[in-house]
Amino acid sequence: MTQSYKFQELTHTIIGCAMRVHSTLGSGFPEVIYQRSLAQELSKAGVAFQREVSLPIYYEQEIVGHRRVDFLAAEQVLVELKATSELTNIHFNQILNYLTAYRLEIGLLINFGEPSLRFRRFIKTKRQP
Repeated sequence: MTQSYKFQELTHTIIGCAMRVHSTLGSGFPEVIYQRSLAQELSKAGVAFQREVSLPIYYEQEIVGHRRVDFLAAEQVLVELKATSELTNIHFNQILNYLTAYRLEIGLLINFGEPSLRFRRFIKTKRQP
């Protein structure tokens, strides 16, 4: 029996779009090229998204600034893109910190810089105050 998880269909669709981009372009381009290409694929797939949207960053109960995220899908799923030769714990910690600061629960980290597309789904399980 397959376990279901929150936003499973949406994250599956986003990953499929990223796979199409990577299979077409391969690795070696700057992140912005993958971002623009993924936007085209997400549109074709009918995914509601915003690209480079500025979200508030919370510290405790206060907004302390804003930062642009690569994609916010369905106003619920953070999508962070990389075009690096290897993902590290720094990248993993970064997306978990973003989920906390933006008060989001689900994030995808997608790396186009490796020979095969690499992606990881993150869930922020702690409730923010």
